[in-house]
Amino acid sequence: MTKEISVIIDGKTVSFVNKSKFFLIAGPCAVESERLSVETAKRIKDISLRLKLPFIFKASYKKANRTSGSSFRSIGVIESLDILATVREKVKVPVLTDIHSEIEAEIAAEYVDVLQIPAFLSRQTEILEAAGETGKIVNIKKGQFLSPNDMIHQIKKVESTGNKKIMLTERGTTFGYQNLVVDMRSFEIMKKFGYPVVFDATHSVQMPSKENGVSGGNPEFIEPLSKAAVAVGINGLFIETHPNPKKALSDASSMLPLNKLESILKRLLSIHLASSQYV
Repeated sequence: MTKEISVIIDGKTVSFVNKSKFFLIAGPCAVESERLSVETAKRIKDISLRLKLPFIFKASYKKANRTSGSSFRSIGVIESLDILATVREKVKVPVLTDIHSEIEAEIAAEYVDVLQIPAFLSRQTEILEAAGETGKIVNIKKGQFLSPNDMIHQIKKVESTGNKKIMLTERGTTFGYQNLVVDMRSFEIMKKFGYPVVFDATHSVQMPSKENGVSGGNPEFIEPLSKAAVAVGINGLFIETHPNPKKALSDASSMLPLNKLESILKRLLSIHLASSQYV
C-alpha cells in the first residue's frame, strides 16, 4: 500500500497519490527570473487542471552539482528562494527545490513544500536527516551509482527523524562514461518500500559531461521512456520543461519544450488508464 503524500495550499489539501492519475512534477531546471518562473508555473498548472493531474512546480534555486566550475549556478540564493515563494503564493501550487547541505535544508524549508535530494547526494546521511527534520516532503533521487534495493537504507535515514513523507525518484543509472540507462525493474523494486515512486524523464536522457564539461542529452527519448514507466505503474512523473530550452541557463539539452508537454501527457494518461485496468 503506497503511503499518502499531501500538502496544504491556500487552505486546501492537495494529495499526490491517486490510483486514477499519476502526479506531475514539472518546471524549468533552475530559477532564471521571476517572470519565467511564474509564467511557466501558470502554464503548467493550466495543463494540469485540464488533465486533472496533481501538480508540483520544480526549479532549483542553486545548481551545486556542475561538471564545470564555469557553468551557471544561481541568479542569487535568496532572490531565487523568494521567487519560489512567489510562485507558491501567486500560482497556488506546491513547490519543490534541491538542497545540497544540512544548512540548506533548514533555509529552503522556509520557502518550499518539497525538499529534493540530488542523485549525487542520495547517500549523504546528514543531508537526508536534516531534510527529514524539517517535516517537509523529501524526494530522494536514486543515485546513478545505486541499485534500487539500496534505497531502503536512504529511506530509513529520513524515517529516523520521524518523517515519513518520502518520495523516491528514478533518474537513470550510469552506463559507461557519458550515458545513462533506465532499468524498468527499479520501479517495481522501489514500490515495495511503500512510498510514491517517480520517474524523472528528462535527467534520464542526459549524456553527462558530453559537450566539453556541459551535459548533453537525447530529449527525443523523453516520451518513449515515460510511456514505459507509466505502463509499469509509477505514481509520479518528473519533467523539466522550458518555453525555450535552447536559451535555458541549465540542462538546455535535455529539457522538454513547454509547448509539447500537454500532448505528451495526454498520451501518457491513455496508457495509464489502459494499464491500470489490469493492476
